[in-house]
This record gives sequence, structure tokens and C-alpha cells, in this order.
Amino acid sequence: MRILLLGEYSNVHNTLAKGLKALGHEVLTVSGGDFWKDYPRDIDVARRPGKWGGITLMAKVYSLLPRLRGYDVVQLINPIFIDLKAERLFPIYRHLRGNNRKMVMGAFGMDYYWAKVNTEEKPLRYSDFNIGRQVRHDEAAEKERRDWIDTPKGHLNQLVATDCDAIVASPYENLATYQRVFPNKTTFIPLPIESVPSRTFEALPPNTRIKVFVGISKGRSAYKGTDIMLEAAREVERRHPEHMEIAVAEGLPFVQYQRMMDGSDVILDQLYSYTPSMNSLLAMQKGIVVVGGGEPENYDILGEHELRPIINVQPCYESVVDALEQLVQHPERLPLLKHDSQEYVLRHHDHLKVAHQYQQLYESILNP
Repeated sequence: MRILLLGEYSNVHNTLAKGLKALGHEVLTVSGGDFWKDYPRDIDVARRPGKWGGITLMAKVYSLLPRLRGYDVVQLINPIFIDLKAERLFPIYRHLRGNNRKMVMGAFGMDYYWAKVNTEEKPLRYSDFNIGRQVRHDEAAEKERRDWIDTPKGHLNQLVATDCDAIVASPYENLATYQRVFPNKTTFIPLPIESVPSRTFEALPPNTRIKVFVGISKGRSAYKGTDIMLEAAREVERRHPEHMEIAVAEGLPFVQYQRMMDGSDVILDQLYSYTPSMNSLLAMQKGIVVVGGGEPENYDILGEHELRPIINVQPCYESVVDALEQLVQHPERLPLLKHDSQEYVLRHHDHLKVAHQYQQLYESILNP
């Protein structure tokens, strides 16, 4: 198959492309590299800063359109698949739709349905937009609602989701949201990670500090709950300075970010999530224990009945403090959790296994 992966989110398309190529498909990745993260891509469509950034990008995208034809499948990472205003993307989407065989939309994170369904219907116990039946009204949540609901971005999302041939949702939360609106075209496929063979992890030497890593996305700390997790970690570090130390990475390119993460024992990530993100999965692949989203639904959708490597926390400060206190007081748990973290990624997120699932989806819409 000829496959075009358009846009990027946390290295999903770059990793998927490697898996699809290994299966023998012709794959082209076109993206801006997910802003400062600068993930690899075949064709760069990053938006440059300054007054002329949008104009220059528009000109580049229109010059590329003749090359973005004749694909069996075009997969969009998000309804906003290029860093342009939604109004500019309507005609580009129509061009892609009219000059390629099938269109697939990714439901991997923030979009209109994620904001609207979790604000109004609240299918999840908690999310970026609700805690129980209570709607979150902090500035981070309100900003996303203003951005997506009753806006051109939201209208574009509705058009693409209604018009495309399939919607791929991952993680579980996005499936739970999209299946309420598009049950017949939404498919769950796990996020892809380039996995490595699992290894044995030794117990920490006596009097060794547990290394806790916190990665902060520019401008999204409150939205993801990283601010609360970091505050909780600092409280535990204050209580146990001889047993724990914190490293914080903010706004780093992917290569530098990985280097800083290496050697950590624990990562804090995604306070409001049921499931591990690409960031968490990358850490787990390295044998780093995740404190974050590991609700039962996460394991159930994967059919995982043995491994429980993620230290699940509820979306509050006290839960994170308690989880870290338990690790500090029982560091002997770390070797098994690290091994099981790697095994979990191998079982469910290996990029070749995931690429095979995408291949099956693509074949099903090409040959219904």
C-alpha cells in the first residue's frame, strides 16, 4: 500500500511509519515535528515564527499538494493536521479527499469531540474536562473549550470525522468518547513504541536516591496536571531528601528529552488520564516506572490480565503524594515494576504489532 501519514503527535506517526515500512508498505510522513519536540519526518511543514510564518507555510503546503495524491490511505493525526487556521485547512482536506482513495482520522488527544463529550455527557469518571459529574472550570480546561467548541476548528473536526472512512482512537479514553458518536467507524489500536528486549533490573544499592523524572509540555502543565504532580513530588522530596531526587525537563526537543529521561527510576505523567501516554510508554520501554494513568479499563481493553506495572493515581495531589511515599518506603518494589513495564510495552505496544493492526484496518476499508 501507499500510505501518507500527515501531522504528528508525540512521535505516533514517525514510529508507525517505521512499522509499516518494515511490513513492506510505501510510507511518507509529512509534519511539523510536533512543534519544539522536533520528531523526525520525511517532509517538514513546521511553521516558522513571525508575521510571515503562516503565509510561508501556506505557500509550501500548496506547492506540496501535487505530491500528496494517489495514496491508498491518508491518515491525519488530528483534524488540525498542519499548523494553519482551520479555515485554511477545509480546502486542503477536500483536495486530499478527492485525490486519494481512503481517509483515516486519528483521535489521539485534544479535539472537538473530546472537549464536548467530556464536558456534557461525561462518560469517564474523570478527564481533562470533568471530575466525576463536576465540570472543570480552571483556565486550562476553559481555554480548550473556547478553542474547539462552536469554532472553525470544531466545525472542521465535525466535517472530517463525519466524512472520513475510519477513525482510529487511542488511548482508551478517546475510544470511550468517539464510540458514543461514531460507533461504526471508530477502532481502537494501541499507540506504537519501538520496543527493546526486556532485561533484568537490580535492586537499588543502599542509600541510593530514587530518581523521579517530570517532563513539562510548554503551556500545558495545568491542563495535563503536571503542576500538581510536581508539587506533590517536591513535598515527598522535602520529607525524604536522602531517598528521592527530582529532575524536571521543560520544552526540550525529543532527542535531548530522552537523554535527560535516561537513568530515571520513576516518571510522573498525565494526572487526568486512565492510560499511559506516548511519553509514559517510552519511559516504560526504558524500564522506568510510571506514576500516572493505569485504571482497570486500560488493562481490560488490551486483554491484559497479569501485568500491572503502572502505579495508578487518582486526579489529586494527595494520591500522588501517597504513591511516591509508598515507593520511597518500599524501593524493593522497583526491579519487578521496571521489568513488568518493559514487558507490558513488548506485549501491547511493539511498533510492528501495532503496524499490523493498522494494516488490517486499512485493508478492511480498501476492500470492504
